[in-house]
Amino acid sequence: MLAPTKHRFSVKEYYRMAETGVLKPDARVELLNGGITDMSPIGPFHGGVVNRLIRSFTRSSAGRWLVSAQNPVRLDDYSEPEPDLMLLKPMPDDYISHHPRPEDVYLLVEVSDASLTTDREEKLPIYSRAGIAEVWIVNLVDLIVEVYREPHFTGYGSKSILRAGDQARSQAFPDAAVDVAELLKH
Repeated sequence: MLAPTKHRFSVKEYYRMAETGVLKPDARVELLNGGITDMSPIGPFHGGVVNRLIRSFTRSSAGRWLVSAQNPVRLDDYSEPEPDLMLLKPMPDDYISHHPRPEDVYLLVEVSDASLTTDREEKLPIYSRAGIAEVWIVNLVDLIVEVYREPHFTGYGSKSILRAGDQARSQAFPDAAVDVAELLKH
């Protein structure tokens, strides 16, 4: 007797489900390790923090990166999450021809409240295996920024915790500082 296994959906199958109406056009879902995961609704504090990050990173970009908010990143054939924010390598077509891949990502940010466990336990390992160089989890529960660097197959080699009074700086662009207290103020 065969043991039951879960079917893993590929990115191609995922898109086909959307095209045929299996997934509704307004469905807030993402593909993680071949599984379709419901995304939490975005509350005002979460949305406002994302807006603050967009404003901060857009102001300091000077064309060095593209700020992408709540758009997909194609990690592999079975994962295409939609992080809250990414700093991407600029592309002449602004990624119209394809979604960004791990090598296009300077920084990936997840803003986490209800999604904190999923972001840490499901997404973070996927990001590290894909080689995303730097991930921030803006933890709205504890009002901290978790910074992960040095990806490898089993996780990130470096984790830092930043609190009010600290400056969050992208490893790729250390001059683009985000004041943690200002980011997380109510």
